[in-house]
Amino acid sequence: MVYSRVSALDFTLGECPKLPPPKRVLMTTPEHFEVAYVINPHMEGHIGAVDRDEARRQWTALRKTYLALGFDVQVLEGRPGLPDMVFCANQTLPYLDADGRRGVVLSRMHAPQRRDEVAHFATFFHDLGYDTRPLPEHVRAFEGMGDALWHPGRALLWGGYGFRTDPQAYEALTARLGVPVLALRLEDPDFYHLDTCLCVLDETTALIYPGAFDADGLRLLAHFFPRLLEAPEDEARRRLACNAHSPDGRRVIIQRGNAHTCRMLAEAGFTPLEVETSEFLKAGGSVFCMKLMFW
Repeated sequence: MVYSRVSALDFTLGECPKLPPPKRVLMTTPEHFEVAYVINPHMEGHIGAVDRDEARRQWTALRKTYLALGFDVQVLEGRPGLPDMVFCANQTLPYLDADGRRGVVLSRMHAPQRRDEVAHFATFFHDLGYDTRPLPEHVRAFEGMGDALWHPGRALLWGGYGFRTDPQAYEALTARLGVPVLALRLEDPDFYHLDTCLCVLDETTALIYPGAFDADGLRLLAHFFPRLLEAPEDEARRRLACNAHSPDGRRVIIQRGNAHTCRMLAEAGFTPLEVETSEFLKAGGSVFCMKLMFW
């Protein structure tokens, strides 16, 4: 089922089956990355402004960060004419079913400029032996792990909607994957994907920008995460502090310069690992957008 209010809940987190953490990372090479159009507010004023050499250095440093943490990093080559393909969290939702079979649900991108990206990811996962599943035709838009986030360690899905993903997508996902979905309406166009305003850290802790959610969404988050860390507006909006990523529930890879957020993370027992993604911020993405975790 899909739940949008605490009052509708008929299960507890402990009743959700355990889900092992993914150990593989997918990244897409940035040689074709640029800001060539405007499909989110962060892109305004940045058309033609990307330094590709610097973008490659930043991408390489992020890849090395995951490798140093012991993750298996797979690389998919970017394609000409698809400048946002580098944000590889968006084109699929990887899953592990109850029998341990691996698959991905294919996205249906909201912006026409990005729709051709999905086929390249479908081929990549098909060649690895994954089940690749399209959504039903009536679902107009769904942007993968940009809007759909697995609760750490549990077969429970958080789903953002309002800008890039239709709420009907979550009805299809809960039916197909057999997991409950907690649907969060996004309220602010600067936070157009769920991964820009929610960073799940461990089973009981999340980093959020509260101004991105309505009251029902904030109540759902507080119900399932006893510890909610709130990023300040300037860091969340200007440096995408919540587009960080904790691959192991201990370290948090985050854009450099989010000083207040990093202090909060450290005080909560996490180790911030600061990286530079300034070229990618020009397109509205940072750490989380630039990688995809999969099983």
